[in-house]
Amino acid sequence: MAVLSRVDGEAGRRVVDALAEVSPELGHQIVAWAFGEIYDRPALAPRERQLVTLGALTALGGCEPQLDVHVNAALNVGLTPEEIVEALLHSAVYCGIPRALNATLAARKVFAERGLLPVAPAESAEPAAPAESAEPAAPAAR
Repeated sequence: MAVLSRVDGEAGRRVVDALAEVSPELGHQIVAWAFGEIYDRPALAPRERQLVTLGALTALGGCEPQLDVHVNAALNVGLTPEEIVEALLHSAVYCGIPRALNATLAARKVFAERGLLPVAPAESAEPAAPAESAEPAAPAAR
């Protein structure tokens, strides 16, 4: 519960409480396995775990209630609104614009609730020039 509270705050507790009457075992597994075993592993920092989680939920689609919880969690562990928006924008390349749009609108809802709107736009990068290769080109296949 300590990890769940540290990462998800009150939103995590509400999810577990909402399961009490229908599937307390699922609530237990969320606390014991997802947060007790997985989230507490040392190889990734909480910020990195939340970026992975936001990407996975965006890719799955239809996970807007879980995105609400995890956008809040991302803010709780130190990600900025700008970093969250950038991660969701990046996901459009791999997940598609509709899923990235739904995830971004879920994030907008959380940002509004937390008084974090408007989010400052990230600077747009100039298209990168092709990198010069130090290696000679491979011979053409015949």
